[in-house]
Amino acid sequence: MYLPYPQAPGTFMMQSITFVLRAGGDPLALASTARRAVQAADPDLPVFDVATMDQVVYRSASAPRVNTVLLGIFAALAMLLAAVGIYGVMSYTVAQRTHEIGVRVALGAEPSDILRQMVKQGMAPALIGIAAGTAGAWGVTRFLSSLLFGVRPTDPATFALVPLLLAAVGVMACLLPARRATKVDPVVALRYEG
Repeated sequence: MYLPYPQAPGTFMMQSITFVLRAGGDPLALASTARRAVQAADPDLPVFDVATMDQVVYRSASAPRVNTVLLGIFAALAMLLAAVGIYGVMSYTVAQRTHEIGVRVALGAEPSDILRQMVKQGMAPALIGIAAGTAGAWGVTRFLSSLLFGVRPTDPATFALVPLLLAAVGVMACLLPARRATKVDPVVALRYEG
């Protein structure tokens, strides 16, 4: 069948034959010997695209590898945005509750109690989000199983470690504003609001 090159640019303009050779040593050392053997059989046949099997496999997996790297970058960016969002909400909450925190400190509340309360209030929405995300991921894995290589769709390690990582990011994003809340001077807080 004749296919003009502009109509089918992905096809070779000539008939090609692929040879695969097994080597006990360096496979590229056989390239010149194989080239001479082909030239001896037919001097008009070009020998091109000589590659080891590792190179062929590497090229065939390059598109999924790029997709995986991009997915990893986007996941890290999403994690960073979530941490910044939790931090921002917690900072806003602490700023809005400065008067209340000052009153509690003036009445004898311990800094550890304030820290615990701030982290608990900040982590409540984060834990709800982690639970909803884990349930959603569990439901979607059936559809994504064709994209996974070497990992079961319901891999217990993944479903245990990712929520723990997200919870750790949430705690870290809550701690800084919560620690700032423990350092509220009751006199300044009461004067500021009063």
